[in-house]
Parts: sequence; C-alpha cells; structure tokens
Amino acid sequence: MENLWRIATGQDPNREDYEGVEFWSDPERSGWLTKQGDYIKTWRRRWFVLKRGKLLWFKDQAAAGTRGSTPRGVISVGDCLTVKGAEDVVNKPFAFELSSGNYTMFFIADNEKEKEEWINSIGRSIVQHSRSVTDSEVLDYDHRR
Repeated sequence: MENLWRIATGQDPNREDYEGVEFWSDPERSGWLTKQGDYIKTWRRRWFVLKRGKLLWFKDQAAAGTRGSTPRGVISVGDCLTVKGAEDVVNKPFAFELSSGNYTMFFIADNEKEKEEWINSIGRSIVQHSRSVTDSEVLDYDHRR
C-alpha cells in the first residue's frame, strides 16, 4: 500500500536521477542513517548509499543490494553547498545537515564517529562533483598573457 502511495504522489525518484550508478556494487560509503521526512517531519531509519556523486536511500539494506531496485530518494551531492553538524538545529545527538540553495535535509547517525565519517565522505563527494565552477570558468593565469 505504501508503494502505491509513493507512486501516486510522485515520491519515487526519476530513474534518470541515478541512471548509470550501480549502487548495489562497491559504494563509496553505505550504512544506516535516520532521515527526517520531506513532508511529514517524522524520523525514519533508512539504508544510505553514496556513489558517483549520488546519495541514495532505501527502506533496507537488502533493497540497496539488488540490481534493478528503486531507491526511496536520490540527492545529487554536486548540487549541494554544505554538509555540517546540526545537533543544535534539530536538538538531537549525532545530527548533521546537507544543504543546497533550495533545501536542507537532516540526518542522524548512530554515533559521533559515524556522523563525522558521513560528513567527510559527503564533503569529499561535493567537492569532486560540484557544479559550482566549470572548466570554462577557471582562469589559467599562466597562459593568459
């Protein structure tokens, strides 16, 4: 029933959002996080996978390990600007936030070590996949004479 609701309300991500990302094989990082819902602000534990600039989440670990399964959601981390601790914002330990210019999502890790590892992994991915500066916008001062 929940799956029908997700389809009817358009909550499943567009396949193009994660096309070509083999999330079931060798992720850069994966594990359990608790995520705040987009519409109803309840907290749900989900299995997350970070791979090739995409942060995907699934209901459980088994779904993430299956080729052809559909993630519950996808964030292109290249569109994000910051990832940082957020215990003071949501008033929960081990919380962090991922922000773009348009939205902020909140997550809770199981412990401080996991929180820091997720922040570091997502931060590296933001830098690697950032669309903030393109090659054509970079000035090469050595060859600009």
